[in-house]
Amino acid sequence: MTLDKGKANCITDVIGVKVGHVTLYEKLDENKTICTGVTAILPHEDNLFYKKVRAGSAIINGYGKTTGLAQLEEIGLLEAPIMLTNTFSVGAVWQGTLEYMLQTTKDIGDTTSSINIVVGECNDSYLNSIREQAVKPAHAIQAIEAATEQPATEGAVGAGKGMVCFGYKGGVGTASRIISTEKEHYTLGCLVVSNFGKREEALFADWGKHKLETPDGSIMMIVATDAPLYDRQLNRLAKRCAAGLGRTGSHLDNGSGDIAIAFSTANTYEHHAGKADETMVYLRDDHEVMNQLFQAVVETTEEAVIRSLQMAETTHGRQGRTIEKAPF
Repeated sequence: MTLDKGKANCITDVIGVKVGHVTLYEKLDENKTICTGVTAILPHEDNLFYKKVRAGSAIINGYGKTTGLAQLEEIGLLEAPIMLTNTFSVGAVWQGTLEYMLQTTKDIGDTTSSINIVVGECNDSYLNSIREQAVKPAHAIQAIEAATEQPATEGAVGAGKGMVCFGYKGGVGTASRIISTEKEHYTLGCLVVSNFGKREEALFADWGKHKLETPDGSIMMIVATDAPLYDRQLNRLAKRCAAGLGRTGSHLDNGSGDIAIAFSTANTYEHHAGKADETMVYLRDDHEVMNQLFQAVVETTEEAVIRSLQMAETTHGRQGRTIEKAPF
């Protein structure tokens, strides 16, 4: 039995979570087109460095250039917005996010030595003139400042502007589910940037074969929940994205960066605690809610991929290339 969808069927159904996009699109000449962008996911509206959130990740296939996952895996905390963009813009987005955090958080680099910034990417070079490196640090700041709790815009926007999925126009997609028992009521949402797959691999549609010489592709999957979980449990949630991805038809190809990040908005971790010990409430692994959370990850990952196709539009890119909207 499938779970009930959230009110907006969006990652922002998790209270406090915000999503912001900056989309860049400009035809420079007959062969060059800027077709890319930045997407920011904020776990809550307060200062993320001072009120960190528990987080985990799963590298399902590691052909990716994501920053910050080593410390995320070691410490289990997220202390800056999660940022998504194209492969060659990871550095610029990292720089812009750092500038934003330095502007808003005086401790960083002064009373505290450093900050861990997570930036994920997919390769949009089929449509985007990626060598132009059009994304600048200011675009990362704009995406963060544009973030809102309203339902996130989907399709060919933000980091998804130039992405291709199953041979059709991919991009940003999101979905949410409600987890309920007699005593508990939680929400889980997933946002993806889809950029993978051949038409004949799609399990949810019969689109036939279509030869399109694109890279093996990638997908970034961001899971948010208000269920009280700690980092080891969030690692387990992130792993379940692979099952949802497999439902769509992904083979986790050799050159694909398939990376999932999961965080909980419960049990924030205070940077200035002033004490030696830390206490928190979290769900038992063997509680029935955990299996519903796993199910929610699978369902939302699958649906977010499909929605990324449903909500996109035909897009014209570099070298006269055109990627059509999927025929739903």
